[in-house]
Amino acid sequence: MDAPSSWLNGWGTHVDNPYLSASAVFLIKTAFDLFIGAVLLRFLLQWVRADFRNPVSQFLMKVTNPVLIPLRRVIPGVGGVDISAVIVIAALQIIKMLLLHVIAAQTMSVAGLLVLSLADFIELLLGLYTITLILEVILSWVGPQTRNPLSGPLHALNNPLLSPIRRVMPTIAGLDLSPIVALIIFQLLKILVVAPLTDIGRGLG
Repeated sequence: MDAPSSWLNGWGTHVDNPYLSASAVFLIKTAFDLFIGAVLLRFLLQWVRADFRNPVSQFLMKVTNPVLIPLRRVIPGVGGVDISAVIVIAALQIIKMLLLHVIAAQTMSVAGLLVLSLADFIELLLGLYTITLILEVILSWVGPQTRNPLSGPLHALNNPLLSPIRRVMPTIAGLDLSPIVALIIFQLLKILVVAPLTDIGRGLG
């Protein structure tokens, strides 16, 4: 493999202790996924024009503002799309995958790193929507008449996904099956999209 395509060669500093290595991987994935998830949620809530006076939205703003506000002064949004959030998500995804490969002392080409970062992001996005769908279903069961601060953001996030399914599959005996169909689609996307992309990324390494 030539130098330009294997610029990560030699970066790995493999940790001999497998427990320390596993702990480092866990901490890196958890820390990065939590913050990327917060930025992604904020981006999606802006995309669907959710009410940002909601406590959940306010919390996301407080967590992500220290990173996004300075970047927005340099990179403005385009057509209502928060470009700064997109850059932060992409950068953090790449840094996370880079750190994981450094810990494992694995070589990786630039192309492989980008493809693996994309696959990991899609999996994170699907996982995030899986959580929001399950939460909305639970809230609809345990407190359909109560006003919960999560209800507004969850409905705003999930409705664009569920509406097309509901047009094809109406409720059966009052039971809305669209969340189940969406979850099945998510699993298929992991098999048909995420897994092949991951294999391609590893192959490019």
